[in-house]
Amino acid sequence: MGFILACLLALPGRTATTKYVNDLFVFLDGAHRIARGQVPNVDFHSPLGPLTFYIPAAGYGLSGNMGGAMPVGMAMVVFLLAIIAAEIVGSRMHEAFGLPLAIFLLLIVAAPANPGERIGELSFAMFYNRIGWASLGFLMVMYLPRLRAAGSSNAVDAICASFLVLLMLYTKITYGVVGLAFLLFMLADRRQIGWVTLALGMVSVSIVGVEITWRGGFNYLADLGLSAKNSGSLLALAALGHLVRNNLADLLVYLAVALTVLSLAPSYRHLLFIAFCGTTGILLIGQNFQTVGILTLGAGAAIITESLFRAKLLSRYGKARFALPLLLGFLLLPAAVGNAASLAIHAYYSAGGRGKPIPLPAFSEIRLVEMWSAGQYEYFEGYNRTLADASAALSQLMSADERVAVLDFVNPFSAGLGLTPPVGDSVWYHWGRTLGPDDHPAAEEMFADVDLILDPKWPIEIWTGNGLRDLYAHYIARHYVLVRETADWRIYRRKAS
Repeated sequence: MGFILACLLALPGRTATTKYVNDLFVFLDGAHRIARGQVPNVDFHSPLGPLTFYIPAAGYGLSGNMGGAMPVGMAMVVFLLAIIAAEIVGSRMHEAFGLPLAIFLLLIVAAPANPGERIGELSFAMFYNRIGWASLGFLMVMYLPRLRAAGSSNAVDAICASFLVLLMLYTKITYGVVGLAFLLFMLADRRQIGWVTLALGMVSVSIVGVEITWRGGFNYLADLGLSAKNSGSLLALAALGHLVRNNLADLLVYLAVALTVLSLAPSYRHLLFIAFCGTTGILLIGQNFQTVGILTLGAGAAIITESLFRAKLLSRYGKARFALPLLLGFLLLPAAVGNAASLAIHAYYSAGGRGKPIPLPAFSEIRLVEMWSAGQYEYFEGYNRTLADASAALSQLMSADERVAVLDFVNPFSAGLGLTPPVGDSVWYHWGRTLGPDDHPAAEEMFADVDLILDPKWPIEIWTGNGLRDLYAHYIARHYVLVRETADWRIYRRKAS
């Protein structure tokens, strides 16, 4: 199954997208920088983990074009998770519950669509959240002891668990923290303490080894700290109420499954596990852009239902035997069907080369397609027109080795035009998330390696564009001079020293 999903993603070798095009450019800029020899959190800043850029960089290296970077990179992740799933789910769950859960989790990663959004809203934006949800779901399956027929293998279990935790830590750290919390929780299970202890040791040794090689860990934490100062770290009560309302049906179904299981098999461990799945799911979605789809609920429900099946309690209670699979289907089936449909739609559009290409040479295999999201196509079509305008101006102004920066959410021109990227700046600027009026990168560092600054008249993210202009206006006035003004841009060149 994982191989099929990976092929559907990778074989067309193109990207089809309907929205969040600027988010996609963040990852492609990072992939381009890595291809040019830069290292995340060493040569450029980002509050996202380094794997967020190494995954598309690997896809770019294998496919040979930016259009294949995200699909091929994510296909690799799907394939690796499928191998992990075969071991973890196959050794701990019966097919009736394990197979639907594995398909549900793999489709989360494979579908180029954000959880909770409509079918056909294609985007690789925020793909790190999908990796986090799926990896955490597979890790939580390890709450269940191995089936007797599967035998015992502490080393294999520890390798699988440590891989999942490290994948989360170096993609988006919040999921990794939850993964570590789960391993600490599992220390209370004497039956499984062997592999848990070994996994924690592997994670610790791996972090040290990665830091020796990478040398960007402290910068990563500093970038996370800057982001936390701007975005805030606590879930407000009003926001919590909003999340509960948006996910009320799933929460009620999950509660029904939990109460049924606890009434048939009372257990403090089950109670704590149920609470862990629900609480961490709410906390995780609280720091995501999407507000619908607490994906730990389906995984948690499948796992505790499997525990009843093992104890042969479902066969004793007729109503529960029919009710629990139906409730589980309510949590798993809609998201799985939606993700499968989005993956199929992406394969159809990308294989046929449908849609309008992004008007930058290296992005020609990325296609903007029109679906049923009102206003999205027109909005990003307008963005594409501004990119074409800037590209034409830069072709007349630039010399071979000059580096550019953009006062907006992302700089698409280094990767899209094949330019040498600057050093010391960030791949992602987002007002109120990665920078703000009080906490932001110093101009001296941000523009130290920049020859040309592009100031958009119509930023893709208006608050970010205006905020960057206000923050750095005095520095730009002192060190740069306006050399070109087009319908969509003001372009500044560094003054001769």
